[in-house]
Amino acid sequence: MTNSSSELKPTLGLVGITINAMALIAPGAFLWTTYQLQAPPDSAKNMWAAIALATCIALLTASCYATLSKAYPDAGAGSSYYYAEAAILAKQSHKHFRLARVAKFVTGWAAHLYYWAYPGIMISFMGTLVVYIGQLFNPNFASDWLSKVLICLVFAGLVGSIALIGVTGSTLINIIINIVQIVSLVFLGLLMILYRLGHPNVNYEHANALSVVIPHDLMGLVYQATIAILLLVGFESATAMAGEAVNPQRDIPRGVVLSLFIQACLCYFFEYFAANFFIGDQYAVTVDGKTVTGFAAALSSGAPIGDIAKILGDTLLFGNGFLLQITIASTVVMALIGTALSSLSTGVRISYAMGNDRELPSVFGFLHGRYNTPYIGIFFLTGLSALIGAYAVQSVDNVTIVTLVSNIGTFMLYGITCGIALIATLRHLLDDDHNPIKTIVIPSLGLVMNLLMVGGIFYYGLTGSGNAQANSMTAIGISIAFFAAGFAYLIGDSLLKGKPLFLPANLSHPSRDRIGTSKPR
Repeated sequence: MTNSSSELKPTLGLVGITINAMALIAPGAFLWTTYQLQAPPDSAKNMWAAIALATCIALLTASCYATLSKAYPDAGAGSSYYYAEAAILAKQSHKHFRLARVAKFVTGWAAHLYYWAYPGIMISFMGTLVVYIGQLFNPNFASDWLSKVLICLVFAGLVGSIALIGVTGSTLINIIINIVQIVSLVFLGLLMILYRLGHPNVNYEHANALSVVIPHDLMGLVYQATIAILLLVGFESATAMAGEAVNPQRDIPRGVVLSLFIQACLCYFFEYFAANFFIGDQYAVTVDGKTVTGFAAALSSGAPIGDIAKILGDTLLFGNGFLLQITIASTVVMALIGTALSSLSTGVRISYAMGNDRELPSVFGFLHGRYNTPYIGIFFLTGLSALIGAYAVQSVDNVTIVTLVSNIGTFMLYGITCGIALIATLRHLLDDDHNPIKTIVIPSLGLVMNLLMVGGIFYYGLTGSGNAQANSMTAIGISIAFFAAGFAYLIGDSLLKGKPLFLPANLSHPSRDRIGTSKPR
């Protein structure tokens, strides 16, 4: 497999790697965009515990990514795509070699189902949020479908332009975005807690702080976890920056775990504690002439965090609820830009690695003469993101379908990567310093739990009724068609170029000796 690390310019240290991964796990954006989905009253009390459970699952996967990135620092932009081949070629038995090409292609294609859909979802979220902000001033703002499409096109072009400049420019933008959103989150969270402490007579959803953090029922916990896990994807994006890391073997594993720990264990835990500690009868909305409160109100609102910000501003900030509402919404727009930028940058780098390897058209492997970025991939994914965003922004059903498609790719990729880590470490079982927790338990648990999350998402979708079931079936159909197209391309490309689909078992692979010298720890 072609090594791409010598072609991308190494400029990133630990801070740059971590910041780029943190931008994809944008807690400020997802608290705003997903709180409504997490608010069904029959399960909402499990929200914080489910995020803790989902974080544990994500940490299992992050540990596998860290192990593989340390073992194979020459992965460059390939990430899991490279690891899939490297783990097989490092095996002592040559009979495994024949599976190397198929394994890496399936891994890369699963990554593309995730990374080619995810930026478009972020573009649609940005479009929806801009419409929400505009309609606070003018109820008729962007009320037609064409206006929403144009907003998505503008944001897609903005994100693509920043990505074209290169990872240095992206890192600077992401540093600013992360600082702004974390500061705003802490401020909003403190206001929520202060409100609760200053208004003890309100009937709150949770009786006390302990009630916020403990699970209340098993099925509610599982349902909430299938949503919560979606908030945590993105830590793996650090591995696609290996080609631009100054010291990938040291900094990539640290960046993977650090980005998840900072955003999940610090930001998400705090903000979701504060939001659930706050919510009660003081938050009310009118639906079809009937007033609902608490979690039911959050479920009925298109922007519950915006509503809560207005209550807090009016009560604690001298009647400045509207100003706080607009300010928080604006920081969410910034966070969504960072998330879209990070996911797009990661996706094009995996396409770049596959283009270099001739498993995608070679144009994906071209670098810009001035910015040294994979510009063909950036142009392609920017256009695709604009199209997906323009489709998803039109309705809740549309964005649900695209989100489910992305989630299928996400958890397939995560599960495959945990399986790759298991394969890579099994050959060291007889080593004196063998650690069975890292080499067997963590990869196995990560593989199983990611597959269970996929099953959980579709169980609740397929056992539902109406739109939920239709959306799930549509997403499954799109995903099957995507993989069918991928295998058709793989087989057709093999026939046209005379490349064997299954490599001969006795083939001497030029990269095997180099790969085999790295030992997962």
